[in-house]
Amino acid sequence: MFKRSDITEKGYIDEKIEKGTDLKAEINKLRKEKNAVILAHYYQTPDIQDIADFVGDSLDLSRKAASVNADIILFAGVHFMAETAKILSPQTKVLIPDLNAGCSLSDSCPPEEFKKFVEANPDRTVITYINSAAEIKALSDIICTSTNAFKIVEYLPEDEKLIFAPDRNLGNYISNKVDRDMLIWQGACHVHEEFSLERILDIKNSNPDASIIVHPECELPVRMVADFIGSTGALLKHINKDDSLKYIVGTEPGIIHQMKKNRPDKTFIPAPAKDSTCGCSECNFMKLITMEKIYLSLKYEEPELIMNDELMKKAERPIRKMLEISDHLGI
Repeated sequence: MFKRSDITEKGYIDEKIEKGTDLKAEINKLRKEKNAVILAHYYQTPDIQDIADFVGDSLDLSRKAASVNADIILFAGVHFMAETAKILSPQTKVLIPDLNAGCSLSDSCPPEEFKKFVEANPDRTVITYINSAAEIKALSDIICTSTNAFKIVEYLPEDEKLIFAPDRNLGNYISNKVDRDMLIWQGACHVHEEFSLERILDIKNSNPDASIIVHPECELPVRMVADFIGSTGALLKHINKDDSLKYIVGTEPGIIHQMKKNRPDKTFIPAPAKDSTCGCSECNFMKLITMEKIYLSLKYEEPELIMNDELMKKAERPIRKMLEISDHLGI
């Protein structure tokens, strides 16, 4: 039997599950008994995506967290996503099956350093990517996702001076599309910076009929060879309406599960990483969440995400601003 002190130390419930346990059936039983909702990101493994009540990208998941009617939200994703769910639904118990499920991009923007950066550049509107800690959100004016980042920047007055954080690749992608006075924090996602341009082009040479589709967090050389650039949600929409029958997919390969479900008639090839034996660039943090951990988390209602009330209120304001602008723009 686990102890709460073990969770603090290990970050998850480490308990042996009886052999032969039907995890899917047990999770469904617990979900019904406890009025729990499972939210999952596209980067989770296929079994988790299939058992979730809702699967989406960061913007969709934020909206769902804000409107969910449940006693428990179990978040199959990384820490900043669970934080966002708690901020938008403070009355709801939020569980994250493994507290170690962090984010390299979020880690690349330490709150104390970012606070100094913002203070050194006053009179600028701070637009922060949702892939960031609550402390970073609390220092921001507007949150964005890869789905709405460009539209939010475009929505603001042309003479408004901006700070964009923490992803330099997404920031540079936007900066190249609009003429704005924008300072960019130099953070990055390890998944999207690991793609190998050389290996992508090798695959393209062997599959000349394949379309290259990538996430805007990818580095510039990879974006330059892309036929389409978009958020995970946008990539999924693109393959549903595009005429191509084969794609080289430059984002975390978890999304390919949804792509195959949507278009089983098409072929999807994960873009290869620079140094990878599996031939793709996976998020090791996302993969910390497992069906076993989801089952135990629901069973014991631990680990629960606990946040400071004042921090939540400060971080909520820019998230609500994002949702308000997105709704106004019809994004």
